[in-house]
Amino acid sequence: MKILFACGGTAGHINPALSVADAIKKRYPDTQILFAGNPKGMESRLVPKAGYKFEPIAVQGIQRSLSLVNMKRNLTALWLLAASGPKAKKILLDFNPDVVMGTGGYVSGPILRMAHRLGFKTLTHEQNAFPGVTTKLLSKDMDRVLLAVEGAKKHLRQDINTCVTGNPVRACILHTDRTLARQVLGVGDRICILSFGGSLGAAKVNEAVAALIAWHRGKRGVHHIHATGAGGADLFPSLLEKNGFDPVGNVHVDIREYIDDMARCLAGADLVICRAGAITLSELQAAGRAAILIPSPYVAENHQYHNAMEMVGRGAALIVEEKELSGPKLISMVEGLLADRERIAEIGLRAKEMAITDANERIIHEILSLLEEDL
Repeated sequence: MKILFACGGTAGHINPALSVADAIKKRYPDTQILFAGNPKGMESRLVPKAGYKFEPIAVQGIQRSLSLVNMKRNLTALWLLAASGPKAKKILLDFNPDVVMGTGGYVSGPILRMAHRLGFKTLTHEQNAFPGVTTKLLSKDMDRVLLAVEGAKKHLRQDINTCVTGNPVRACILHTDRTLARQVLGVGDRICILSFGGSLGAAKVNEAVAALIAWHRGKRGVHHIHATGAGGADLFPSLLEKNGFDPVGNVHVDIREYIDDMARCLAGADLVICRAGAITLSELQAAGRAAILIPSPYVAENHQYHNAMEMVGRGAALIVEEKELSGPKLISMVEGLLADRERIAEIGLRAKEMAITDANERIIHEILSLLEEDL
């Protein structure tokens, strides 16, 4: 079996493809796998690091806001788009895959479109509750459109061949022991709050969390882990100082730039404060954690808001939009939850009920069913 994955742009597009590829190789070791992606995207680093062959194809997104800089970028994007067709065709004909699967990002467009024209079996996987432009444009030509949540169907044409598979979730998220995690983190019998705004950080999230940490410093029942992100690492100490708090010597305030042990932190946490990226929410559900979601307003089609509302509508999370976020607002929400531990447990339970923990198996089933159509 030969499978070509097309993905790129963000970890949210790349990691699901890598997860599926790993699951396929574990079950069918002789499978030949090739990834196609942008030579300047993070996929060019993550894919070879994971041990898979990588074929570069340069594609760039169109900038929607008008400015001289964006006009120049759009001219480059159009030139790359024109060149991407022949490059996609060469990749496909040289590798001759049995199945082509896209998991999002601009680069998946030319590959999947050309694969359809050449008669290859095609699937695309949409991680978000509100399908992106690439998914919408490609969906009518795909043999299967795989969705993370049922609610995404209403945003696509009814004649599209869809299947709800969920988002692939790392095995470590599913199997990390909570008791051991809390011991390693030094939580003790305290309630553990985990907060982060993404790898680059989010200024308003950092500002609100700094106020929250200063507020609960005198409450002996809280252990707080916060990731500032790269953009907030140098600024966060001044935000704490502004709120009258010095974290030095306080073992129950754990401030980091990045969380590289997310499985352990999720296992040990009681309450999570975070953005609403698709994979993050799938991991919250798999871990069964209560959350206060702060959707990023800076993403296409405001899709994080739609992601968040899938959980909020099921009582599986709380939401505060960034335009309404402030220190006092976040403090009020957390204070209400700390006063009602049973509600925290209930929200976590409802999140767990939403979890799809066998997404890889469902996706592999769809791939195999496509192959069987030709037998």
